[in-house]
Amino acid sequence: MLDQQDIILDIRDLTVRFVLEDGTVEAVNGVNMRLKRKGCIGLVGETGAGKTTTALAALNLVQCPPGKIEGEILLEGRNVLSMSERELSHIRGKEVSMMFQDPMTALNPAFTIGDQIAESILLHEDIPHTEAWERACQMLEQVGIGQERAKNYPHQLSGGMKQRVIIAMALACHPKLLIADEPTTALDVTIQAQVLDLISELREKEETSLLLITHDLGIVAEMCEEVAVMYAGRIVEIGTLVDVFNHTRHPYTEGLFNSLPNIKNRRAELSPIPGMLPDPTKLPAGCAFAPRCRYATEACVQTRPELKACDETHFVACLAYEREGFHLERRDRE
Repeated sequence: MLDQQDIILDIRDLTVRFVLEDGTVEAVNGVNMRLKRKGCIGLVGETGAGKTTTALAALNLVQCPPGKIEGEILLEGRNVLSMSERELSHIRGKEVSMMFQDPMTALNPAFTIGDQIAESILLHEDIPHTEAWERACQMLEQVGIGQERAKNYPHQLSGGMKQRVIIAMALACHPKLLIADEPTTALDVTIQAQVLDLISELREKEETSLLLITHDLGIVAEMCEEVAVMYAGRIVEIGTLVDVFNHTRHPYTEGLFNSLPNIKNRRAELSPIPGMLPDPTKLPAGCAFAPRCRYATEACVQTRPELKACDETHFVACLAYEREGFHLERRDRE
């Protein structure tokens, strides 16, 4: 049993809705998730599952209105959702940093990369600009970019270099928690590997906790100790990496694994999950995955499942396990 002192981020019954003229978008629906100090949890799911909204809510960055947030988000025991703007300005970038999804648009084209990194330092520390500039140059060196590039503008950098600048900016004030939203989007495979290695190296050096948002199960296997699988704004399975990868319990998680290429038989056809995510303005009364699930019964259509413990570290939201002898039909993943 984890002591509360061991938890840096504790999300409790988080609900995020966007009230629009055309209807209410139920983006996040009762999410519970905890991240240990110095730990790394991967938040996995399809586009539109609610991953980024959950991350934005963790920093109280959801625009309200039209957004409406309920629940608690405890950062070292303090509720982020009840903080004043002054308190939020202090923790954003200092205690918690976020790497946004697209490095091409996350940087301001009107300022040099050195000035942008230095600005984040000056906002949180009472030091001269010259010292902040020197630290910005040092951060660039740490992410593998020469100090002479500090005077470059974003358009003078490649996509991979821009992502390295984003990492330098996020870690400039030595945050306790880093939220990385699809950090390898739009990068080629070689650069992806370099960026992930860099994040791992700097995280270990700074002893930073990491919430990694991705749809790539390979990245999760390489980076994370725990995994939370999200579908239609809800966590449907959560556990350690071994729990989720080797003892998969939810049909949606199994569908994600089965849709990966079979490296033993390269001629084998892919097995995509049929159908699409439900409309977030018209979520079904029961299990949101039921229309796409081969194991669904009438009970699944009528009743929304809650997360239940499989063992001490593994939880799943699936009514199928109430049927005697139920098991998933797993494809060989080796």
